[in-house]
Amino acid sequence: MEYQSLLIKYAEIGVKGKNRYMFEDRLVRRAAAVLRKIPGRFQVYKSNGRIYAEASEAFDLDQAVEALQHVFGISGISPLVQLPLMPPEEMRQAAADYFEKAHPAYGGSFKVVATRANKAYPWDSNEINRQVGEEILSRLPESRVDVHRPELTLRVEVREKVNFYSETIPGPGGMPVGGTDKAMLLLSGGIDSPVAGYMVAKRGVNLEAVYFHAPPYTSERAKQKVVDLATQVAAYAGPIRLHVINYTEIQLAIYETCPHDELTIIMRRYMMRIAQTLAEQNGALALITGESIGQVASQTLKSLVSTNEVCTMPVFRPLIAFDKQDIIDLSQKIGTFETSILPYEDCCTIFVAKHPVTRPNPGIIRRSEEKLLPGINELVEKALAEDEIILCE
Repeated sequence: MEYQSLLIKYAEIGVKGKNRYMFEDRLVRRAAAVLRKIPGRFQVYKSNGRIYAEASEAFDLDQAVEALQHVFGISGISPLVQLPLMPPEEMRQAAADYFEKAHPAYGGSFKVVATRANKAYPWDSNEINRQVGEEILSRLPESRVDVHRPELTLRVEVREKVNFYSETIPGPGGMPVGGTDKAMLLLSGGIDSPVAGYMVAKRGVNLEAVYFHAPPYTSERAKQKVVDLATQVAAYAGPIRLHVINYTEIQLAIYETCPHDELTIIMRRYMMRIAQTLAEQNGALALITGESIGQVASQTLKSLVSTNEVCTMPVFRPLIAFDKQDIIDLSQKIGTFETSILPYEDCCTIFVAKHPVTRPNPGIIRRSEEKLLPGINELVEKALAEDEIILCE
């Protein structure tokens, strides 16, 4: 069965009231952007509360659907046959023609659900249901009508054109990205942070990301791994500017000056300070981390409170109550897991303490940090000045 068009369905956008058109426009732009990467020469447009992707040449249906399954805001994708508006008898035949081609020799249960948005059309929706159902039964006598629990539903929409479809493939849901709101993701090479970025982007938030690199203790392969992860998240979130911060001198200063059981929490606090500065410089309104309560020493409740102490902007932790297996399952679903488990060093693991503090005392941590002044501030400024920006898309 060859299709010319796809019907793009949305759910949550439909309750946005007077602002609905803005979310629809974002969805149209994002869908058009991903479809430009595949053959088909698609035109994506909205018409009377519906969004269509119409191809001007043959296209690979599976490839188009996969592309749209990376677009937040889409609840479903339906391969669609669109025909010019026609008299009722012709429409009855055309609907049955579509059904036979899409489901040859069908012998299961079905029902017809018609929508008559064009109120001038001679048949109302009930009459369309009856007439089309009768025609299908006459052609496929092994099939049967079941209006309560059909195995297959044929949808007939009478609008400016006549639409036929019988399949809806799930989309990723959420809200379309493309507005002005932005957050800064602290992206490591682990499993958690890419999933956290995905989840916040699913709510329509634009992402930038920051990665803390520590050469020569972390290799170029470790850096490339993070670039690859950012690119995989960008498949859903749209282009991501990745800030690569050289963190080596800062880590060494902390390692040489501060008690070793406090290394992890102090290093984390300076990462948060730098991430917030980058966020402020680039118009981001919040930070995003992949932390989950109790997963490691730096993610106990007291450790998270200590980390938050150095930030004045909100810190979003969408995985905060997730089990590790929940996070792994989602990373596999979005395609980041195999990259995340590549065995390349992370700057947080190179300088990890053997027995890190799990219940840090904020006063003691602040006094340890005072020993780093004023030299640590110069190192932070230097790291920010040498920020390497990589566009991942």
